[in-house]
Amino acid sequence: MINSLFRRTLVSLAFGAVSFSASLAHAQTPVAGNGTLTAAIVPNYPPFEYKDPASDELTGFDVDLGVALAAKMGVKLKWDETNFDQMMSALTTHRVDVILSGMTDLPTRREAINFLDYIKSGPQFYTLKARAGDFPSIETVCGKHVGASRRTSWPDDIKTWSDEHCVKAGKPAVLVVGTDGSADARLQLRQGRIDAAVQGGETLPYQNTLEKDAYAPIGQPFLSQYSAIGMAKNSPALNDALSQAFGKLIADGTYAKILKKWGLQEHAVSKVIINSQE
Repeated sequence: MINSLFRRTLVSLAFGAVSFSASLAHAQTPVAGNGTLTAAIVPNYPPFEYKDPASDELTGFDVDLGVALAAKMGVKLKWDETNFDQMMSALTTHRVDVILSGMTDLPTRREAINFLDYIKSGPQFYTLKARAGDFPSIETVCGKHVGASRRTSWPDDIKTWSDEHCVKAGKPAVLVVGTDGSADARLQLRQGRIDAAVQGGETLPYQNTLEKDAYAPIGQPFLSQYSAIGMAKNSPALNDALSQAFGKLIADGTYAKILKKWGLQEHAVSKVIINSQE
């Protein structure tokens, strides 16, 4: 009787130890479930994310950064290709764990999600190189048709800039044309349907390597913003794990190597920044 009770007690203690260890391991895992980090991505924005024409594989700065972050966190990485309009809802409903797709950190978006800022960026006016002489200064876009992806903040940013620098100066307002992404803006520019376009200034040099210097910037980027990883507000452990992993990538030089690979060195951040709070 006593031996039987003793054996049951040992078994119970052993089972409890295993259960405690499993619970502790789960608590230390930054990603719920099977230890896989699922990242939303829209592969149409080189050099951040796009499909390699030769292999149709995902590639780009964000892809390399995601792989490095997952490795540093000790988890697997799964990409969820989606469209831009669905990314935030996918994150807030936990269909994905993060957004890693060149998303701009904006105050209006911070109401729903957190941002881990990883690139200094800003919207840039540009035109076809053949028309560069028509735009000797940034103010010469006043009164012109300017295209920008309607899924971004750029159409509103252009209007705000136009109100301040065109309308107040007595010049005609910029005529903003919403496009179906930056690729569509470039297409409309080549077709002569718009005079100029806007996309992230950090992406224009890379685009010129793909299209034989087809585009010329107009002035400098007219805003300073951050591109960032989107993180769910109600996942503090994952927020912390991602922030710590990114800090380690900065410290060990991995981040700098990825930046150099994609020609983005001048847009680097020097430390972990959350929601633009430097």
